[in-house]
Amino acid sequence: MNFSSRAASRLPRPWLLGALFGSAAACAQQQSHLPEIQIVGPRDAAIGTADSASEGAVERESFQSRPKLRPGDIVEAVPGVVATQHSGDGKANQYFLRGFNLDHGTDFAVTVDGMPVNMPTHGHGQGYADLNFLIPELVSGVRYRKGPYFAQSGDFSLAGSASLDYFSALESPFAEVTVGSHDFRRLLAAGSRTVQDQTWLGAIELEGNNGPWNVPENLRKTNAVLRYSQGSQTRGFSVTAMAYKSQWTSTDQVPERLIDSGELPRFGSLNPTDGGKTQRISLSGKWFDKGPGGDTEFSAYAIGYRFDLFSDFTYFLNNPVNGDQFEQTDRRRIFGAQGSHAMANKIAGLDGLLSFGAQWRGDRIGEVGLYDTEARQRLGTVRNDKVSQDLFSVYGQQLVNFSDRWRGYVGLRGDALRYNVQGREPVYGPLNGGKGHDSQLSPKFGLAFSPTPAHEFYLNAGVGFHSNDVRGAVIAADPRSGLPADRVPALVKGRGAEIGWRFQPDEDLTATVALWKLGLASELVYVGDAGTTEPGRASTRRGLEATLRWKFDRAWRLEVDAAVSRARFKGAAPEGEGNYIDNAVERVLAAGITYAEGPWTASLRLRYMGPRALDTLNNVRSRAATLLNFGARYAVDKRLTLGLDVFNLAGRKGNDIEYYYASCTAGEVASGTCGGGVNDRHIHPMEPRSVRVSARYTF
Repeated sequence: MNFSSRAASRLPRPWLLGALFGSAAACAQQQSHLPEIQIVGPRDAAIGTADSASEGAVERESFQSRPKLRPGDIVEAVPGVVATQHSGDGKANQYFLRGFNLDHGTDFAVTVDGMPVNMPTHGHGQGYADLNFLIPELVSGVRYRKGPYFAQSGDFSLAGSASLDYFSALESPFAEVTVGSHDFRRLLAAGSRTVQDQTWLGAIELEGNNGPWNVPENLRKTNAVLRYSQGSQTRGFSVTAMAYKSQWTSTDQVPERLIDSGELPRFGSLNPTDGGKTQRISLSGKWFDKGPGGDTEFSAYAIGYRFDLFSDFTYFLNNPVNGDQFEQTDRRRIFGAQGSHAMANKIAGLDGLLSFGAQWRGDRIGEVGLYDTEARQRLGTVRNDKVSQDLFSVYGQQLVNFSDRWRGYVGLRGDALRYNVQGREPVYGPLNGGKGHDSQLSPKFGLAFSPTPAHEFYLNAGVGFHSNDVRGAVIAADPRSGLPADRVPALVKGRGAEIGWRFQPDEDLTATVALWKLGLASELVYVGDAGTTEPGRASTRRGLEATLRWKFDRAWRLEVDAAVSRARFKGAAPEGEGNYIDNAVERVLAAGITYAEGPWTASLRLRYMGPRALDTLNNVRSRAATLLNFGARYAVDKRLTLGLDVFNLAGRKGNDIEYYYASCTAGEVASGTCGGGVNDRHIHPMEPRSVRVSARYTF
């Protein structure tokens, strides 16, 4: 995802570099060699620079000061986003936004340092976005957009998108050690060296954790980054290598009935062999030129990825003898390139900005498989496919300043998907292979009106899409039963619109309100007994979001985000079903207050996620979940900084996730009480109160 530049009259003011990225960016700016720090709009975007009420750039003080239980929690800096976990910490987060249970990333596009994180046709779930390779301390900026209104945003961005950038230079090298509850330990070392306009940056992270689970998680993670950058703020390039590897044992969601009866501890497991391992290596490069003819950017990347996951969500429902554990695998190489150009122009004598670009992503999936297992030993093959798919995209967007008060843009995006599936399972594999293609044109529109310097109103509309697992686009027979199976479209269209308002009387106060609507031609729905998502009926969503950012004192900053939404399937419901979208988030409230002065930095963060329907009839609803986290840092001197993070400060017994479906335990099989399965809530509890302490030494 690329964010277009603005015309010179709309460029961010100089103070924004410090406000957004802190002293490290200021130092890098003085050295003139940081190509990655390119600002789209000030703070959370600003009057005169934003294209909607739902886009912004998060201040570095905000996302770095907040305590983070997991690396992926950093995306909660995007207003309205909730990131939880329903399995082991080596697995991708569970995301919620704008009336979606996004599973592991469907309809929420994430990039890190210009590389896409979401995985199409993934072994576990469409759009799988695993951020566990992220090193939060290296993140220089978090930029976000919500809604399908922008020509630069493509696959998986219907609900929103987030772009996370890495530093090219650090103020000083440092080493940090963190230890905490449940055998948590982490070592991070990072530093950079600059000679003239050339900079090397390196970082390595080692982490282990057992978690509060009765079956220890035994997480083992290794992470490394190496970057070379050269140039100035107007022209330069960088090359970055990353490597990540982890393995873990997971406690998956369990039936609430067993916890209520006392048969299973709250943090207990029904299958101690669940878990997985994953690894990711990448090499990427960026080049940019900001000259009198406009801004030009080009980037390319290559990623190697391996994934093995053992899960068990229904226990003995389908196989009363060996159990229902299954293995999901993914082996792929990903290649991609993208280029963009933005230039000032005139339309009928009016100042404008024309931006255009092209993108390509190719996934070469050597194996995407599903296997029945017992204690991680394969019993049989359900699916084993080799997949190749390419997504080609071009876009253009024209911005016009009609007057000092009015401006608007129109854009058009074109996407073409080509795919080839080779089924290698001997019985039904040959039936479930094939080639195909799909394409879509997506028009975009936006209008902004500034009646006063402190107020701005927006109207946005656009068409977007998400891709489906291409195995579903060529399927002919159900791989378990052999019965005929319905094919699904490879690309699914979505239409959205919103009206918004931004109030920004000065640089210390920003408030936004957005009223939005989004319709999908096909909903991706979580299926409990498969542990993945499948295409479902058409749907529509609408909601209201509000944000407040207020620096009410030199040392104090307040942030409040509130979101309410309504999600329903469209049309007449099938017999026995309703039109509620199960697990669609309905109410989210997030608030944080930060203190930073002298040697002290402290942050208190509250997150509330309200009840939501767990079935399509709204007969079963989840419970609300409230989480309070606290973090503090104290600089003993110029070299030593001590830290304290307390997670779930109030000790609440909420759940990170709740699903409603049928399962059967070994005891229920033995007693003959299982029948066709017992419908119940299946939960993954929030972690209890835990403490982590850290010490950072700067060299």
